[in-house]
Amino acid sequence: MYGALDIGGTKIAGALVDAEGRVVVRSQRPTPARESADVLMAAVTSVVDDLAAYPEWASLSCLGIGSAGPVDTVAGTVSPVNIPAWRAFPLVEQVRRHPAVPRGMKPALIGDAVAMTAAEHWTGAAKGVANALCMVVSTGVGGGLILGGSVHAGTTGNAGHIGHITVDQNGPVCPCGARGCVERYASGTAIAAHALESGWAPPGGGPATAREVEISARGGDPRALAAFDRAGRALAAAIAATSALVELDLVVVGGGVSQAGEMLFAPLRHHLKSYAVLDFTRDVPVVPAELALDAGLIGAAAAGAAATGLSRAGAYATGRTSA
Repeated sequence: MYGALDIGGTKIAGALVDAEGRVVVRSQRPTPARESADVLMAAVTSVVDDLAAYPEWASLSCLGIGSAGPVDTVAGTVSPVNIPAWRAFPLVEQVRRHPAVPRGMKPALIGDAVAMTAAEHWTGAAKGVANALCMVVSTGVGGGLILGGSVHAGTTGNAGHIGHITVDQNGPVCPCGARGCVERYASGTAIAAHALESGWAPPGGGPATAREVEISARGGDPRALAAFDRAGRALAAAIAATSALVELDLVVVGGGVSQAGEMLFAPLRHHLKSYAVLDFTRDVPVVPAELALDAGLIGAAAAGAAATGLSRAGAYATGRTSA
């Protein structure tokens, strides 16, 4: 049984995953993203507590952690852009110290989008694909690369972090410090913020989220449609740039915002025709992720299994780790 944690700006989830990549049990808490480091860690601890209460925990053979990044897989630390209290936070060591984690078991750390990439390559939309970009479009925007048939995580585990590619040199400042990052246009937060700035209001006075913008867009609201068009254009520009750099066979898009379906995919594909004009970048298929919101957990489990030599699922091509 493989243990998995998936830590993002919206939720902290955990699961036990079998050797076929199926989630057997799971637990989840909201991410207290604006709270202290200790409060954040307490939420992680409570998820591990929940998992440890299941009888399947007794068969735990490894533990993987997928976290919003940047991450440092060598140091075992995380510095998520959307979680200000965690900067170089020793997440691996903190989880390892949990009393329910078997003595001597060291959790394997992976970026959340790289985890999603490993999952989609193991059992999802990118299974059997040699060269692919997998993206998470959610509270933030992340990505991971499959090159030559293996997940390419890079030296520190951050390769493929497409959310922080600049698509507008004069664009707004991103929390990472750069200008015009994809994340400032295509994340759920950015979609809702742009719609609000254009005069849109959530239906019924509810919360201003990308989901509410999607509902308005489906009803034909031009401001909501424009927010999704803007997001699709930014994603298309980044995908075209990545395809020109590494030559892709497939692009997989997952995460909460991708659940909007054609509201996001239609403008993305439309704008991609304008950006991907070289012969070797043109007509790269862009498809939805198959594993939906469990991809991060399945990928974290794959990372844990690969790090301990239990499975070839999610094999990695990195500078400092081996499958």
